[in-house]
Amino acid sequence: MNFSKAVLCFLATASSASAFAPAQFGSRSSVALDAKKSIEDLKDSELKGKKVLVRCDVNVPLDGKTITDDTRIRSSIPTIEYLKNKGAIVTVCSHLGRPDGAEEKFSLKPCADRMSELLGQNVVLTGDCIGDETAAIINRGREGDVIMLENTRYYKEETKNEPEFVKKLAAPFDLFVNDAFGTAHRAHASTEGVTKFLQPSVSGFLLAKELEYLDGAVTNGEKPMVAIVGGSKVSTKITVLEALLDKCDTVIIGGGMVFTFLKAKGLGVGTSLVEDDFVETAKEVMAKAEKLGKTILLPSDIIIADAFSADANSKTVPASEIPDGWMGLDNGPDTTAEQKECLSTAKTVIMNGPMGVFEMEKFKNGTFDLVNILADITINNGCITIIGGGDSVAATEQSGRAGDMSHISTGGGASLELLEGKVLPGVAALNEA
Repeated sequence: MNFSKAVLCFLATASSASAFAPAQFGSRSSVALDAKKSIEDLKDSELKGKKVLVRCDVNVPLDGKTITDDTRIRSSIPTIEYLKNKGAIVTVCSHLGRPDGAEEKFSLKPCADRMSELLGQNVVLTGDCIGDETAAIINRGREGDVIMLENTRYYKEETKNEPEFVKKLAAPFDLFVNDAFGTAHRAHASTEGVTKFLQPSVSGFLLAKELEYLDGAVTNGEKPMVAIVGGSKVSTKITVLEALLDKCDTVIIGGGMVFTFLKAKGLGVGTSLVEDDFVETAKEVMAKAEKLGKTILLPSDIIIADAFSADANSKTVPASEIPDGWMGLDNGPDTTAEQKECLSTAKTVIMNGPMGVFEMEKFKNGTFDLVNILADITINNGCITIIGGGDSVAATEQSGRAGDMSHISTGGGASLELLEGKVLPGVAALNEA
């Protein structure tokens, strides 16, 4: 199955979300929009007084107990507000990190506190995600209340989708809403398993919005279309690269994966990150682009350093002249200028991955300057800009330009798998319309 057909096949699982649909992408197939039920398809009587389990993705970055980026929590609010305004008793569940048992540092308390602030009401955090005490708290809930279960991954049975755990997790509830795009690519207890016990099982607004934008971009996106693929490794992005070449006019490559491509062109890369096992793959990608008449835009200049350190010696050199003992850590200014020229006529842009080690002051400009370019073409040119992937989202948020983009995706791995054309189990398990 080719990429276009694969994504269309997957989007047959997408839910209706007219309020969030990007009109710029044009009309959508009624089959794609209506194949799965959403919360908007439910009657008021199906929600009023009902105990609703909502799978959100509040797996936010923390510095100790301080949330450093609350994008995912903020993105969950529209669905929660809709349900509580319909008189539902809303219980949110999510994972956080990769705990080994009930580790306090992975408690969802900071998430419950932030959600309380955003909703303007107390969000009660339960001490556990299953059990009699948890059920008692839920059963005491009144219409419009919002409760949050403690981290589902305190139990290894969550990721194993173990039936007995699933049964306990679902027991207190009447129906299920999946609004966690970031985990929709995993068949876990709280994403896929509970659908076997809770009916109806439908999508929330965020899940539908994510699918609308990502599918809209790759299937109906206005040309010229540009994909920006960054990050450290070719190995994690190769299927996305190949898939996007079929749809995009230009693919801009940045980050550590650049050096595997430069080596594939026979250039020296010093001590830069290279995946030797993927050099031949990089050659194949470039050959495919040439055959399709597509452009792969690699950096023309690189900011290099003599060590992977914030205070390393650094300088800018042509991409073809990286000396031995030096490593590339960011794009140079000429590269950014070329990217700006390329993007000046773009109508649809998908970005997944940073251009360099933006966490270090010396090596942030390639990423942040590109984010500014994308924000500007969104505002000034009406370009549709979609930011996906954890590092891309973090950089965009840090730049202060997130609000200027068309869409900020909450899903890293899920975004990649959707762009690759894979079926997402958390969506496939929802009720047919």
